[in-house]
Amino acid sequence: MKIGILTSGGDCPGLNAVIRGAVLKGGRVHDAEFVGIRNGWRGLVQGEFMTLDRHSVRGLSRQGGTILGSSRTNPFEGANGGPENIQRTLDAEGIDAVIAIGGEGTLTAAHRLTDAGLKIVGVPKTIDNDLEATDYSFGFNTAVEIATEAIDRLRTTAESHGRCMVVEVMGRHVGWIALHSGMAGGAHAILIPEQPKTIEQICEWVEHVRDRGRAPVIVVSEGFLLAGLEQAHSHKGLDAFDRPRLGGISEIIAPLIEERTGIESRATVLGHTQRGGAPSAYDRVLATRLGMAAIDAIYAEQWGSMVSLRGTEIEVVSIADATIGLKKVSPARYDEAAVLFG
Repeated sequence: MKIGILTSGGDCPGLNAVIRGAVLKGGRVHDAEFVGIRNGWRGLVQGEFMTLDRHSVRGLSRQGGTILGSSRTNPFEGANGGPENIQRTLDAEGIDAVIAIGGEGTLTAAHRLTDAGLKIVGVPKTIDNDLEATDYSFGFNTAVEIATEAIDRLRTTAESHGRCMVVEVMGRHVGWIALHSGMAGGAHAILIPEQPKTIEQICEWVEHVRDRGRAPVIVVSEGFLLAGLEQAHSHKGLDAFDRPRLGGISEIIAPLIEERTGIESRATVLGHTQRGGAPSAYDRVLATRLGMAAIDAIYAEQWGSMVSLRGTEIEVVSIADATIGLKKVSPARYDEAAVLFG
């Protein structure tokens, strides 16, 4: 069997470990051949391929990014897009099945293509950890570690100058990165998309911290909705799936805090630093296991499925189940953290 592998959407620590796990197991156990599909769905639409063998995945588990490249291309658009054209491209290359590694957008596209008859198995990739059908996705642990280190560093400069630091982390629809890194870094407030808050409440937390002689540190998800706003802050246009490119809410909140409390405030947007660099040990192991499990799903002909972590075991679930809704931070989890605010 000849298997194509693609990585689509935003890059993420652990992508290369998935590729390595799949290629090594597929080659050793099933004598499978592999083709790398370059630049996500764009490579599948335009026929951009590369050699992918045991030699090319040597030492990949510790390497960040993706050797295949990625993009936010919609595979249903363009002259060569759509299931019929893509199937012709696969047939011309002799590819029997595809492993699609990506997040919500990638997996939704994979589900539509499998409904049209293509043979695809998905691997969940999202640092946001927002897919309902898996307990954790690789990349999340690394992103939290990076954000926590940044919070620790910003705390020292905040204390030196008596400033309020507003640290913005990724999280379009859910606040898992903010929740975990904020708790780990001892943040004095955590602002997430699931829990809109007023600027008055935020300033009350900040003033409590100042009154105790401390420098406030606030962690906010990029998708946080400040009470009074109708939608998350966006000034960067739309992506390939017509979703607003978020970012910059911290740069709105910090001046408001300074204006209302008199505390000098600074915003720091961590942005893509959370995606970069080497994956954590946890993410290397999880990504490798998911890549190996994807091979099992292919040989079981479980098309339209996705490999998933449940507890400590890897399971196979329907992509439809994985993309039916987002895994949001529950009120109970937020209330648990909120006891520590202020």
